[in-house]
Amino acid sequence: MSREEIGRVAKELRVKPEEVVEMETRLAGRDITFESDDNDEDAYAPVHYLAADADAEPSRVLEAEETQRLQSAGLQQALAALDARSRQIVEARWLKDKDAATLHDLAAEFKVSAERIRQIEAKALEKMRKVMAAAAAAPRALPAPAA
Repeated sequence: MSREEIGRVAKELRVKPEEVVEMETRLAGRDITFESDDNDEDAYAPVHYLAADADAEPSRVLEAEETQRLQSAGLQQALAALDARSRQIVEARWLKDKDAATLHDLAAEFKVSAERIRQIEAKALEKMRKVMAAAAAAPRALPAPAA
C-alpha cells in the first residue's frame, strides 16, 4: 500500500496509520500448516521445532542437572561424615562400577568376620541416610545468575 492509500484507509476507519500498516502486514502473511506434507522435506513446519520427548525440554534438562548435582554433593557430604574404614567399606561394596567387593573379601582385608563387615556397612549406610536427609531438609540458596 502507498502512503496515500494508508492515509485514506486510516481516515475512513478512524484509526492511526500505524494500525493500518500492522493490519496490512498481518493480512499479507501466508498461512502455514502445523505439520508439513510428508513428501516435502524442505517445507517449514512448526512441529519440527518441538522437542521429540518431554525429557528434552530445557526446563527438564536443567532440573535433572540440578538434581544430579545436589545428589552428588549430598553423597560426597555423607561419605565425608564416615570414618576411614566405614567409607572404604561403603565405597568397595556400593560405589565401584565393576567387581564390587563381597563381605568375605572385606572381612579378609580388615581381618574381621563377614558379619562384622555387614554391621559396619549397615551403620555407615544409616549414618549416610541421616546426613543426606538433613542436607535435603536444609534450605538452599539459589545459585547466582551467570554474568
